[in-house]
Amino acid sequence: MCTKCSCGGQDRQTKRKTQVATAIVVALALTPVIWTLAHAAPGQAPQSTEVSAVAAAHTHACPMHPEETGMEGDRCPICNMFLTEVDSHAGHDATHAHACPMHPEETGMEGYRCAICNMFLTEVDSHAGHDATHTHACPMHPEETGMEGDRCPICNMFLTEVEEEEETDPHAGHTLQLDPLPPAPALEQASSGGEATIKYVCPMHPQIVSDVPSTCPICGMNLEKVEMGAATEEVVVGVSGGLQQALGVRTETVERGTLWRYVKTLGTVQYNQDAISHVHTRVPGWVEKLAVNSVGQQVEKGDLLYELYSPDLVNAQDDYLQALDYLGQDPARGKALLRKAKLRLELLGIDGSVIKTLERTGQSLYRVPFYAPHSGVVSAMDIRDGMYIEPGKTQIELVDLSTVWVIADVFENEQNWLEVGRPADVTAAAQGLFEIEGEIDYIYPELDPVTRSLQVRVKLPNPEDRPGGQLRPGSLVDVELYGGPRRGLLIVPAEALILTGRENRVVVQRADNSFASVPVRLGMMSQGKAEILEGVNEGDKVVVSGQFLIDSEASIQGSLRRMSQPAADPHAGHQH
Repeated sequence: MCTKCSCGGQDRQTKRKTQVATAIVVALALTPVIWTLAHAAPGQAPQSTEVSAVAAAHTHACPMHPEETGMEGDRCPICNMFLTEVDSHAGHDATHAHACPMHPEETGMEGYRCAICNMFLTEVDSHAGHDATHTHACPMHPEETGMEGDRCPICNMFLTEVEEEEETDPHAGHTLQLDPLPPAPALEQASSGGEATIKYVCPMHPQIVSDVPSTCPICGMNLEKVEMGAATEEVVVGVSGGLQQALGVRTETVERGTLWRYVKTLGTVQYNQDAISHVHTRVPGWVEKLAVNSVGQQVEKGDLLYELYSPDLVNAQDDYLQALDYLGQDPARGKALLRKAKLRLELLGIDGSVIKTLERTGQSLYRVPFYAPHSGVVSAMDIRDGMYIEPGKTQIELVDLSTVWVIADVFENEQNWLEVGRPADVTAAAQGLFEIEGEIDYIYPELDPVTRSLQVRVKLPNPEDRPGGQLRPGSLVDVELYGGPRRGLLIVPAEALILTGRENRVVVQRADNSFASVPVRLGMMSQGKAEILEGVNEGDKVVVSGQFLIDSEASIQGSLRRMSQPAADPHAGHQH
């Protein structure tokens, strides 16, 4: 140990080693600076060279303490870890790769807390900045991007939101070889001398039409100038023979002929209201015996319905017997009394056979029988054994099914030629009854307020011995109504019509390979034929198969917007 001072020799030796190590580190640190100064360009400022050298000298940093930097091989003075190489391009982003979710302006390294809310900083997507400012793109020019509300500098359309890319399709690399499509039919235009008008139409939304130049309110595109043909122009579609065969085009000639007025509709079988009868009592009393048990029971004329005890009936019978006795004493006055007593019994509903039995026996009946006035089916009953009944209530309702009514519904446009007495056929396929002949018995004076249809009544015979049985009330049947003929009409097959709702059209063959879609005005339609009042002439050929494809190509509504001179192509600057 050292004897000249209070420190030991070992401590002095340690200090000397530390000084030497410090000198070596300083020398190594200054070496790049000296080298940079030696190779610097003439006239270069020494300050900038020194800064660059210092920055180059500190190429490593501590992984746990990024603020501690140095050269390769140095250690961190805090944790003694070796310094690791720092990405020279990371810059500020490497040291501030995290931000506060609530206060994005507060940034820092992983593990740091927000100075405002003390929340841990979360990782920030380095690419989010550019994407957030370019979230919309032009539908026609995807390379043009921007924010919501911006317009495309090429086509002036509003930019739309860009959807995130979906997962890669596992079949994206597969290719399907398809046969080339045949060329579209060529459009020709036959002008009839009408004047054309100028309109401005959106190329993306054809329903947007304006009389003056402007932009589309939907997509923002400039409206294109369109020269619209006159209303009398006719668009002719050219279809080659091979394409006609592929489409299955068939034509028929327009000719004059005869159409029979004919309506096929549905009807419902109902009771004949004229054949319904009610059985009432005309005196109060008690039902002693009931012969009818349920609704639907078939009864014949003269069958017993019930027996009734009524004091009023007993008194009426006694008066009749007294009149018979008085007839022997005073024939002149007795005859008048007998006639009145018998009339009273008849008016009370007593059958004639009961009156004859009363004359023969001379004794009153306490249980007076009542019989069915005619044959039929019990459709309703309100009577039971022992029940007290009185006038004013229907005890039994009988319906005669020898005839029935069929109520058919006819639309308004078919009612003008209907008349009472016109023939009609009724078919009940469910019961095996076909084409039962009848006639129109009555036409109701008002329309059904719900279905807006006119009701027509057909009366039909309904015998029990008919093969298949009787028509049952409530059944749904097919009804065919016939009228008189109309001759010399211009007719076409109904399958040739294109019913659009706004107008009716047919496709007419103008030449071997030329077709035109023309509007027509219809008359009556019957049995697959239609009367044409206006639009075609006798001898014209109309398409009855494949006409919808041709009419679609002609674009019934869009064809009037096609120009006599081609307009500018709305997709002319688009890239595909």
